[in-house]
Amino acid sequence: MRETPEELKELQALLEVSLSRSTSHLRSIINTERTLTAEQVTRILTGMCTLALSTVTAKGEPRISGVDGHFLHGKWHFGTARNAAKARHLAARPAASAAHMRGEELGVFTHGTVEILNPQHGEQAADWPDLLAYFKDFYGDGFFDWDNDVVYYRLHPHWMTVYASDVDRLTAESRS
Repeated sequence: MRETPEELKELQALLEVSLSRSTSHLRSIINTERTLTAEQVTRILTGMCTLALSTVTAKGEPRISGVDGHFLHGKWHFGTARNAAKARHLAARPAASAAHMRGEELGVFTHGTVEILNPQHGEQAADWPDLLAYFKDFYGDGFFDWDNDVVYYRLHPHWMTVYASDVDRLTAESRS
């Protein structure tokens, strides 16, 4: 768990307000008995989590693709090739949605706006050196040309909710 107490507090507030603003249909599925706290989420979402990432084309058409997601500091971080269609979409229209699902046991659904962490030209995110060290440790230092081949993003959520079919089992598994 890499989150600070402040980041956990912000994530908890986001989870609560997102669920409270949701439709009655969604709240009939995701309720206080079938969701996770911010602390539980950060203990479960470790390492690489496959995300279904949704972007929008210039014509307003939705596109979905898979990315390696890393839940760090209470937000999703992911990368793609600089020449990928999703990179063009996000450069022009930074709104995105992401879903991480583990069968029927866990679903994490997020809507927000992306920030480019390592632009090819210009100022990078202040925490990029620490994030880059994390990614190089995870994937290997020589896996990419980190400056030219990949672009990394942070998804700043304005809505996020978590479904957990069996909270006790998921949290027990995260402790083992």
